[in-house]
Amino acid sequence: MSGPLVLGIETSCDETGIGIVRGRTLLSNTIASSMDEHARYGGVVPEVAARAHLEALQPAIDAALAEAGVGLHELDAVAVTSGPGLAGALMVGVGAAKGLAVSLDKPLYAVNHLVGHIAADILTADSAPLEYPTIALLVSGGHTSLLHVRDLTTDVELLGETMDDAAGEAFDKVARLLSLPYPGGPEIDRAAVDGDPDAIRFPRGLSRASDLAAHRYDFSFSGLKTAVARWVERCEADGVEVPLADVAASFREAVVDVLVTKALAACADLGVPRLLLGGGVIANRRLREVALSRAEAAGVTVRIPPLSLCTDNGAMIAALAAELISSGRPPSTLAFGADSTLPVTEIQIAEAVPA
Repeated sequence: MSGPLVLGIETSCDETGIGIVRGRTLLSNTIASSMDEHARYGGVVPEVAARAHLEALQPAIDAALAEAGVGLHELDAVAVTSGPGLAGALMVGVGAAKGLAVSLDKPLYAVNHLVGHIAADILTADSAPLEYPTIALLVSGGHTSLLHVRDLTTDVELLGETMDDAAGEAFDKVARLLSLPYPGGPEIDRAAVDGDPDAIRFPRGLSRASDLAAHRYDFSFSGLKTAVARWVERCEADGVEVPLADVAASFREAVVDVLVTKALAACADLGVPRLLLGGGVIANRRLREVALSRAEAAGVTVRIPPLSLCTDNGAMIAALAAELISSGRPPSTLAFGADSTLPVTEIQIAEAVPA
């Protein structure tokens, strides 16, 4: 194994992720989730998430070091998510990373959470190296973004993003409408197993010809969520039992159809025969199934990191920093903070000016 030994800290939402990599080799990927604490509220509560990160950080760091078999003094650098994400949650990780880097006298790399999801792919030991350019579709509870990645460390362009709810949020809200537990994605997946995805033709947001001119690569799921709500209300008003499996399958199909259609449109428009899928919602088996099938028909190669690296994790943050180090980029200064709306084009934050 070769390359810099980097510890990455990820606290952008409800998962405290600590990862350790040596170059492109994954040594540990420790995740402490506060999902159960948020379940009673039906969604992530920022204050609860921040407190959970405070409690979980030190045990997670200790567990990651033990799994990797290394000590803090052996690290070559510390990396942290600076944004985007929940401001309070990000502040916990940023503060911890700064303290750790200063106390150890190690360089610190502040990086972009979304670009980290792309970097997760390079930790897949049995795959060929990631080729550029590639189109990346990132789908999670807080983000739905379509990116044009010309180079992981220097050139990532935002093609489109959600105009309202992220896909993961839409799953959570529709699950609540159907009286299913939080988080909604896995619950709707289970409910949809015996359902007919063509039973109900729910709308595909921003897919009409009039929308595509200005929003070809953008997403919108609020109208779909409202359509499901109206459909359920009509059933209840008519005294008809809601066909849970059909509603779940039809809703899921509408989300998947839009995601895959727009991603493959970007591949075709830009002449890029490669598509990378990332983010926690990629765990949805129907999304993976449709993406692989339709991409094959379109002559597009699909890459999906291991599911353990699709959810928010510190390993992807460490991997991105390791790539920055290997490409000769200087570390970040301490002049950065949590940036909840950090644009994806800012791959590294507060980069030091070379002497």
